[in-house]
Amino acid sequence: MIRLFVALSLPEDVRERLAGLAGGVPGARWVEAHTLHLTLRFIGETGEERLADLDDALRAVNTPPFALTLDGMGQFGSGRKLHSLWAGVERSAALGLLQAKIESAVVRAGFAPEGRKFTPHVTLARLKDAHPVRVMRYLAGNGLFRSRSFPVDGFSLYESHQGRHGADYAVISSYPL
Repeated sequence: MIRLFVALSLPEDVRERLAGLAGGVPGARWVEAHTLHLTLRFIGETGEERLADLDDALRAVNTPPFALTLDGMGQFGSGRKLHSLWAGVERSAALGLLQAKIESAVVRAGFAPEGRKFTPHVTLARLKDAHPVRVMRYLAGNGLFRSRSFPVDGFSLYESHQGRHGADYAVISSYPL
């Protein structure tokens, strides 16, 4: 079994800038710069025998390249049940179209449809027992974050490996736009 997801990689300077915002929230486990990405579709555990059909379906995804900008910050969860900090994405019809085509390709390859609404973001930290006031202070201090605009000219299928210090990712295949 392999654990899969489809994502956009981020330019190194954008990843480094995001990683520079790590800190100041006790109970946060910060994502390492080299693993920061924007997930377009989480697939999950699957048998390797399904990989060829998935690869074929993703190769058929066709949209024009576009530019993307990260904009703002937020959290998932509420009250004492906060579970992650994230950088947001400026509204982008092109990103929505790409994600919809990827979702359709994944379903065509035989996977169940995603039940959650797509909320584009880059996870910065996972939270465990983080005090809500500290999280709100962090967001107030960093909420105006905005990256430079960067080109999106492809996406990748990743395999996730869980390790002692979090997940590490390996690109299985890349797909140009």
